[in-house]
Amino acid sequence: MTGPALAAASDSGLDAGVLPPGAISRFAQLNGIRLHYVVAGSGPPLVLLHGWPQTWAAWRGTMAALSDRFTLIAPDLRGLGLSERTVSGYDKRTIAEDIRALIDHEAGGRARVLGHDMGGKAAYVLAHRHPDRVSRLALVDCLLPGTENMDSLRGGAWHYGFHMAPDIPEMLTAGRERAYIREQIRAWSRRKDAVTEDAINEYARHYASPGGMRAGFNHYRALRDDAALAATFAGKRLTMPVLAIAGRYGVGSRLSDALKGEASSLTTVIVEESGHFVAEEAPDAFQRAVAQFMTA
Repeated sequence: MTGPALAAASDSGLDAGVLPPGAISRFAQLNGIRLHYVVAGSGPPLVLLHGWPQTWAAWRGTMAALSDRFTLIAPDLRGLGLSERTVSGYDKRTIAEDIRALIDHEAGGRARVLGHDMGGKAAYVLAHRHPDRVSRLALVDCLLPGTENMDSLRGGAWHYGFHMAPDIPEMLTAGRERAYIREQIRAWSRRKDAVTEDAINEYARHYASPGGMRAGFNHYRALRDDAALAATFAGKRLTMPVLAIAGRYGVGSRLSDALKGEASSLTTVIVEESGHFVAEEAPDAFQRAVAQFMTA
């Protein structure tokens, strides 16, 4: 493993108070892009993949709670946070290759992997394409590629079509990035105050910087390609242990239902009184479930 560049918070674009105690901000050139990630703790490596509209900082509480048991590696997904914004490469096949390279670089080629939302989709693809890199897989309140209901007339979520439209969402959210991100987070939460205003400020300052919202929307624009890729996994098994953890008011049982046919060993946790942001809405239950699963 080559030594990654280390960065102080003030040098890397992070506010000094954002990093969890003892954590280090790092950059590395991986899979052709400059990827930013934060490392904390000691023990077996556990990679944490955030979703939209968040950054690595979504895992601050998780990292603080679990750093005595794991070496926690939390990247900013391609184009988000401080990771390089590229014109293309937001399909989950490419994102999974970014994370494979990170595991090779920082974790010795094999790690436990946990992903939420878009990060969960990437983790799922990674586990299928590179099962030798993933010892245990946890998916958090996400829908597998191709299982999303994008038809708002039939109970689907309206934001899919909006986010996937060319240029329109960038135009309509320009100058309103924080307000839009805040409303989306509040709408998807059961506990409306669980994701703090300070956390929203941290996410918004990155998404509001040049190209930030476009990169975020590009993760959605890749969903058709993601679904086509996932269709090629039909009949293939996930041989590593898999945890599906979801909020009752998030995706509920839809995630575990979708995994039943392909996960050889599946553990399901439905967190009551939680929406989409389980790690923030029910931190004790979330951290307990993750710690138990990842150390089994």
